[in-house]
Amino acid sequence: MKKSLIAFTLIAFGQYATAQDNSKVKEDKPYNQWSVEVAAGGNKPIRPFTTGFNNSDGNTYFANPKFNHYEFGIRYMVNPKFGLKLDFGYDNINNRSGSYSPATFENIQYRIGVQTVINVGRVLNFESFTSRIGLLFHGGIQVAQLTPKIGPFKETTEDNGGIIYGVTPQFRVSKKFVITADVSAISNFRQHYSWDGYSNFLDNTANNRSDNLSGLMYNTSVGLTYYLGSKEKHADWYVEQATVAATVDAAVNKLSSLETMLQDTDKDGIADYLDVQNDTPPGIAVDSHGNAITAPITGGINGENGSNGVVTKSDAIRDLADKGYLNVFYDVNKDTPNAGSTNNIFHIIKFMNFYPDAKVKLVGYTDKRGNNVKNKELSERRAQKLYQTLVASGIAADRISITGEGIDKTYTNDPSSIGMDLSRRVSLVLE
Repeated sequence: MKKSLIAFTLIAFGQYATAQDNSKVKEDKPYNQWSVEVAAGGNKPIRPFTTGFNNSDGNTYFANPKFNHYEFGIRYMVNPKFGLKLDFGYDNINNRSGSYSPATFENIQYRIGVQTVINVGRVLNFESFTSRIGLLFHGGIQVAQLTPKIGPFKETTEDNGGIIYGVTPQFRVSKKFVITADVSAISNFRQHYSWDGYSNFLDNTANNRSDNLSGLMYNTSVGLTYYLGSKEKHADWYVEQATVAATVDAAVNKLSSLETMLQDTDKDGIADYLDVQNDTPPGIAVDSHGNAITAPITGGINGENGSNGVVTKSDAIRDLADKGYLNVFYDVNKDTPNAGSTNNIFHIIKFMNFYPDAKVKLVGYTDKRGNNVKNKELSERRAQKLYQTLVASGIAADRISITGEGIDKTYTNDPSSIGMDLSRRVSLVLE
C-alpha cells in the first residue's frame, strides 16, 4: 500500500506539473494559480462500528472540541472558477469522553486524495457584494491506510478507498493569506476494519463477519491558505476582465440608446420620442407634444407683469433649477449617483451645453443618519464628484461651484425610507 500511495502521489504531482508547463507554453495568466493549505480540526466516524462501540456521548448535543484531524494540501487553479487539489490527511480515531464502549480503542489513519475544486464565489459573482468572502466546493477520490493501535488487530494495517467531498468557506485576510473553515465527508467503498478496530469484516472466524465494505466519516477543520506567486491577485479572487468589459459595454450601449431617444432635433425642448412635430423653427413656442403654437392663447391665466403666460424653454429650465427640481440622487453612503439619476445628469449636461453662459452651483446633501462631520464630508464628496463628471463632459470648470450642506433639513421629520432617499442628493441651482 505504501508503494501505491507513493505512485499515486507522483502521478498527481505529474499532472500538476504538466498543467503548469502547458500554461507557460500558452500565455502568462494575470493571476496566481498555486496555493498551500494547512488545517486542523476533528473527526466524526459514523459507520461501521463493532456492536456496542461508538464514538459519541449520547447525553450531550455537541461534543467538546478535540483536535484529532490534520491535513495539508496543494491546490492549482486552472482558471478562476475551476482547479485541482492534492491533499494529505491524518486522523486519530479513539473513544470520546462520555462515549459508551466496552473497551478502549485507538486507530490511526493516513489519507491522500486528488480532488477537483469549484470556486463558487466566482461562479455566483460574489464580487458584486464582497471582496473578502469566498466559497469553494471540492470533491474527488481518496485512498487511506487504517491501523488499529489496540485490540485483536493491533498494528495490522488495512487499505481503505472511496470518495471525498466538502465545502470550504473563505475569508481573505490579505493578498497572500486566507482563513478557511471546512466540512468534508469521506465515504469509503472499500473498508474492512470497523472504526473502533475490533472488527475485521474479512475475518472468517469472527461472529460479526459480513460483506460490509463501506464506511463514512466526517471531518471539520479550520485552516490557513497561503498563495504562491508574484501577481497582484490569486485566481480565487480574480475577476475576469471580460466580465468587467461586458458590464461597461452594456452600460455604454444603454447610455447611447438613451441619448438617441432623448435627442432634440429641432431644439424646441421636447425629446424626439415625444415630439410630434420635430421640425419647428427656432424661437417658436411649442406645447408638450412639440406642436408649434401659432395663435395667442386665450382664456388662460395671464403671466406675471402683464405677460401672456407663455413660458419660453430658457425660462422653464431656469425656473426648474431655481426651485430645486433638478437633482441627482445617491444610495446610502455612496458618493457616486445611483442608476436612476443617469437621465438627470444627461439633461444637466445638455442644458449646460445649450446655454454656454449659464453658471450653476452644486449643493450636496445627506440623510439624517450618522454624525454631522462625516455627513458634511460625504455631501461635499457628492458635489465634488458630480462636478468632475460635468467637467469631464466638456463643461468649463469656472461655470460650476460646489458646496456641501451635510444633513438635509427638509426631511428630518420624515421617518420613512422615501424621506431618506430624497435627502441623499445633489441639487443644481442656477447662479
